[in-house]
Amino acid sequence: MYAHHFGLTQDPFSIAPDPRYLFMSERHREALAHLLFGVAGPHSTAGGSGGGFVLLTGDIGTGKTTICRCFLEQIPAGCHVAYIFNPKLTVIELLQSICQEFHVTLPATAVAAPSVKDYIDALNAFLLHSHAAGQSSVLIIDEAQNLQADVLEQLRLLTNLETSARKLLQIVLIGQPELRTMLQRPELEQLAQRVIARFHLDALTEAESEHYIQHRLAVAGHTGPLPFDKPALQCIHRLARGVPRRLNLLCGRALLGAWAHGQHRVNRAVVTQAAAEVFGPEHAPAPTLRAGTPTYLLAGVCVALGAALASVAASHWPQQKPPTAIAAAQPATASVAALPASGPVAVAPASSAASAAWPPAVLASTPLPNAPTVEPLETLLPQLPHDIALAWNALAPSWRLNANASDPCAAALAQQLQCYRTTKLNMPLLRQLGRPGILTLQADSGPAQYAALVGLNEQTATLQVGDTPHTVSLIALGRLWRGEFATFWRAPEGYNPAVRGGSAGPAIQELARRLGQLDGAPAPAADAAPQRLDADLKARVQDFQRAHGLQADGLPGPMTYMQLESALGANQPRLLSPAR
Repeated sequence: MYAHHFGLTQDPFSIAPDPRYLFMSERHREALAHLLFGVAGPHSTAGGSGGGFVLLTGDIGTGKTTICRCFLEQIPAGCHVAYIFNPKLTVIELLQSICQEFHVTLPATAVAAPSVKDYIDALNAFLLHSHAAGQSSVLIIDEAQNLQADVLEQLRLLTNLETSARKLLQIVLIGQPELRTMLQRPELEQLAQRVIARFHLDALTEAESEHYIQHRLAVAGHTGPLPFDKPALQCIHRLARGVPRRLNLLCGRALLGAWAHGQHRVNRAVVTQAAAEVFGPEHAPAPTLRAGTPTYLLAGVCVALGAALASVAASHWPQQKPPTAIAAAQPATASVAALPASGPVAVAPASSAASAAWPPAVLASTPLPNAPTVEPLETLLPQLPHDIALAWNALAPSWRLNANASDPCAAALAQQLQCYRTTKLNMPLLRQLGRPGILTLQADSGPAQYAALVGLNEQTATLQVGDTPHTVSLIALGRLWRGEFATFWRAPEGYNPAVRGGSAGPAIQELARRLGQLDGAPAPAADAAPQRLDADLKARVQDFQRAHGLQADGLPGPMTYMQLESALGANQPRLLSPAR
């Protein structure tokens, strides 16, 4: 979801081994050269090692598999490749897999359960035929540290397949550092002596880490300055230890966190929080005292030193009562901020809207006094409906509508409310709008599910399922929400969705009145000429739309009217703000 927010066309930090994103540091170029070593045909002057083993090792996440995928895309013509990515096999299973990869079939005379000799004979015939045709053959085994000793010995025996001038099979072993340790065992000494090239991939330096991040963002369509400041980049390198996969995990989560908070640049604080979420609590930021923390809290440190100090602290720093104004004014509730019992929401008249205008901090949300428990979104998904009509009904009580309507939108229309849906919302716009709605959640290949959003703060969202609110993290929500949002809204009298420049009518009159309220302009005289959507009014609408992150086309649509209601503090349902 953060891709559009940062001007990207795709996810730049996927951990899939996509060769398009391969960052070719000097060490990676050397590693690729080692993989290309020996794949030239036997009659070529371009090179070729003549068989044996090539060993490529590196720590977890350093890019071994990605380099291998890049190598597979650069294989020269006339080279057969067998790629084994799951080497936890027996000798028979390995030989069977190699034959399948080379498209080698056993003779029809083979018995129902072929032996090791059957597979080797068929493989030898294939290799000899390929050699005679001027072709080479390479066997690549990924995760080779998982190979058993007897399987490694069988691989060594495969390198005995040869002509008088050349070995017929080149074997590339790719694995973690323990693969090097395995080959130092006395029983594997014969295999170790056949390793003709070894290469170990190290982690990236700090400068390479920054270039790596810049490279992946550029491939994903990013232009301009990096969305990470310098301290954030230094922190990313330190926490990821220069390991590409860890860099991907941390950068992806940091961008998601920045998106969730409406930020366009990642700072050190966002990186530290992201590290705690992807690498574990040991990377969480150390707790700090907030400004205004009562002095008596400091005495808690001294309590561990002895009861005497605790007694002194209790007598000199008495506990201070927390503020109760919000708690008294806003009782805890599990539903959206209540509306007056008089019926559906109406746009407040000019006089009442002006007198009831709230400060922006209050407009943003209605706070809840107690911090709820954050639940894993995965455990909540089975409870969410696949039918959006059920989600509309879950949202209906917020607008004093029937919660059991067979057609919720038709029932809303009878109360002068309309259903509105968009696919282009983002988290900052959602915060600004500040009204309950329906989020469409969808995993990569799963069906859409619908969640009634009733609360939002900096870190969490509150979803209403039945009569129960559930609090989930925005990071988890961001993985499944792609901008689809739905809500009820009240169109002004005479509203025309196909409005154009020069239009007039009650809706345009109401638009001008609301903009005038925001500007502090006096109400128009009763005998004033009817307002039209002329160039001046369109310019004012564009200014408002730009200020609120909307498409600045000067044409008032549902989002423009809803944002005007929000800015004027109209009497409408508001998102709760769970305490943190």
